[in-house]
Order: sequence, then structure tokens, then C-alpha cells
Amino acid sequence: MGSNDNIYWQDVLISLRQIIRATDLHSKKIMKLSGLTIPQVVILRAIDDLGAVTVKALSDHISLSQATVTTILKRLELRGLVQRNRSENDKRAVHAALTSKGQEALENAPSLLHESFVNRFTALEKWEQTQILSTLQKVAKMMEAEDLDASPLLDVGPPDKLD
Repeated sequence: MGSNDNIYWQDVLISLRQIIRATDLHSKKIMKLSGLTIPQVVILRAIDDLGAVTVKALSDHISLSQATVTTILKRLELRGLVQRNRSENDKRAVHAALTSKGQEALENAPSLLHESFVNRFTALEKWEQTQILSTLQKVAKMMEAEDLDASPLLDVGPPDKLD
């Protein structure tokens, strides 16, 4: 690379680091304020939206593996926030539901970073949304990350760091 070569790559990497840092800081803030991880809040909200729900339906709804959802549900159940019961109709199926303590925790949980992002993103013109998506997909491909398993929700992290 010569001295006149494009150096925008440095600015791109700084912007990526800022995004990673913002999600990390917000995750720590939520944990401090609510005692819950972001994946736990996401699961509590999904159960609240869907009602008594199976692990498979929950997994599909939030784009996390069933194993990851099961691990998080076990922790939430131990804390008395979620209750799991066998289905009356199909004894093989287990449904998760919020307890009153889980409902209260959810009501007191701060908003997630992706919620303000979604509001701002959807306020953009359609062409701007498409441009951002296309550019980010290209960056993911350039970083050889396009095939990594990822949730559409910010800060979900790898399965070993969920709780």
C-alpha cells in the first residue's frame, strides 16, 4: 500500500468498534439496573408477547437455538421469573410462562438498545434502509462473518456468554 492509498478502512474499523462498544456498555447498564442479561430480557418479552409458549416457538421467534433458549429458561425458572409446565394436550410439549415475579421484572427492565435503533432505522427513507443493509452485508462478507449464527437482536452474544 502506498501512502496515497485509501485509508477509510481505519474509519470503518473505528465505527465497527464503536458499535460493539455501544452494545457492550448497554448490556452492562441493563444488567446493573435490572439484574438481567439482554438475552433474558428478550426471552421474557417474547414469552409476554406469545403467552405460554414452547421452546421451539420461542427459539423461532427470537432466532436463537433451542439449546440456548432452554439454558436461559432454566436460569429464569431458578430465579422464579418463568414457570415451565407440560402441555395438557401433548405431554411431550413443555410451555414456558411468566410468573408474577417475571412480569414485574419485565415491567421494570429498561429498554433495549435495538429498540431505539429500530425506531431510528424505520424512520429512514426506504432507499437509505436498503443502502445500510447492503453495506453491512458486504462488510460482514469481507470479514468472513456472513455465515456466523447471529440473532437479529443486538448484544445476544455467543451461547457461552448468555447468562
